[in-house]
Amino acid sequence: MNLLLLKQISIISAFAGALLGFITIIPYISFISFMILIICLSAFVIVYLKQNDLIGIISIREGCIFGALIGFVSFIAFSVVYTPLSMLLGWLLKEDYTQGFLRFFLTSFGSFVVMVLLMILMAGISALFNAFTGLVTAYVYELVTGIKKENNQNSSIDFEIK
Repeated sequence: MNLLLLKQISIISAFAGALLGFITIIPYISFISFMILIICLSAFVIVYLKQNDLIGIISIREGCIFGALIGFVSFIAFSVVYTPLSMLLGWLLKEDYTQGFLRFFLTSFGSFVVMVLLMILMAGISALFNAFTGLVTAYVYELVTGIKKENNQNSSIDFEIK
């Protein structure tokens, strides 16, 4: 697997997760943006990469791996942006539910550890759903284009020398 491609996918998915973290603060859009983050962000990222020719032909296995990476990294970036922003907004607007949230997680170190573990658990769940979405996206691209990546592509010969 190409290490540079994995870095590019990580950067793009972290940017998308942070952007969705900002968008989720808006009350009427929050549920939709959160569901896009959890369920189908990998499809959008893989389509973006395909349209800009940053990735070539990907197999179903690679689509699954890329989807899991996109889901995990994007949710971690989402959590890093959304959690402090929502706590800060709750503190500034004097909302009771975020005050309790802030008080619970910042009173002791154990509560902070629980919050980090919950973020990692949700990132794993997001990786699972996005892996499936990446798998489906790669399969649909394979069906639409009719080009299938072979298992051992380096040993295949496309031309004959005479």
